[in-house]
Amino acid sequence: MNYWKESRDHIYVAAHRGWCAKYPENTMEAFRAAIELGVDQIETDVRITKDGELVLIHDATLERTTNGTGKVIDKTLAELKELDAGSHKGEEFKSCRIPTFTEFMELVKDHPTMTLDLELKEYPDEGHEEIAYSVCDRVLAAVDQYGFIDRVVINTFSGKLHEYIQEKYGNKYRRHVYFPRRHLGSYTKDPYTNAFCCCMFSQSTKEEFEAMATKEEFEAMATQGIEPWAGAGVKDSATVDMAIERGATLITCNNPDVILQLLREKGKHQ
Repeated sequence: MNYWKESRDHIYVAAHRGWCAKYPENTMEAFRAAIELGVDQIETDVRITKDGELVLIHDATLERTTNGTGKVIDKTLAELKELDAGSHKGEEFKSCRIPTFTEFMELVKDHPTMTLDLELKEYPDEGHEEIAYSVCDRVLAAVDQYGFIDRVVINTFSGKLHEYIQEKYGNKYRRHVYFPRRHLGSYTKDPYTNAFCCCMFSQSTKEEFEAMATKEEFEAMATQGIEPWAGAGVKDSATVDMAIERGATLITCNNPDVILQLLREKGKHQ
């Protein structure tokens, strides 16, 4: 089955950390709501606990999205499961918990057309290499186990991790890179080699992840055979129009309800 039918005329919509504008990010509630809404893709972030469990949470620390404190990697899964991961979004979400990677995969297996963007948040920085590569291997093994190879992109801001995947696994897995290259940190081999897709951010250091690359930069990426995607700075009609004009084939967004409606009104999503 061809899961990747995105194009300039049929722009995919990816729910960034689930439907995170309305629901607590990276929770099962946010993922379920996005799936029910009809998005084409779910994007999420994978980290590891003290006792070696894979969990879905963006930050290395707990303060922003839970009532806990400290680093995710310093807590056991049982300790993390005790935390409230929803009240920061509203009292109605106080029962939300940090999900495991397995819980997420079990949810998605029942939605066979859904594509996934799995972001590896454990980076092979000095002293952390073994953990980062182990998490990467375990995520890829799970992708194999669930039969999801054809519908997953593996995403990381680490050029070294992209290099590791390419050297160990070749082109078995689709890889998601970033523009401009500075977002990929240090690397010895070009992380764009055989990449599948690229989030196209502005070159401006002031705008960082809120603004898009230029149309010429989108076109240059497409010429390399890499799908140019728009990042989560897309949130309204003006930024949707910008993504369309510049040639995005997928939009990652926090408010997929709004983006889906706008794209359908503009004849860019079926």
